Amino acid sequence: MSVYDIGRVCVKTMGREAGKYCVVVDIIDKNYILVDGLGIRRRRVNYRHIEPIADTIEIKKGASHENVETAIKKAKLEKKMKETVSIPTK
Repeated sequence: MSVYDIGRVCVKTMGREAGKYCVVVDIIDKNYILVDGLGIRRRRVNYRHIEPIADTIEIKKGASHENVETAIKKAKLEKKMKETVSIPTK
């Protein structure tokens, strides 16, 4: 069991989508995770560039974008997923 389980909600900390919420859809290998969400595109990210939070949603491994959207709405996290978090710079 890992911190980055399928369905874990995370915040992106690097890149053009920094500060936006995403959901772990698949674990590619020891360095990369596939994420998707309402405010971001489905893409591969380095696990060092996301920060997990306590929230999770119920999805299957490799779920489609539509299934992710439905699970977010079912978990009543839609408002939170559209927000942007302020990321402190180093």
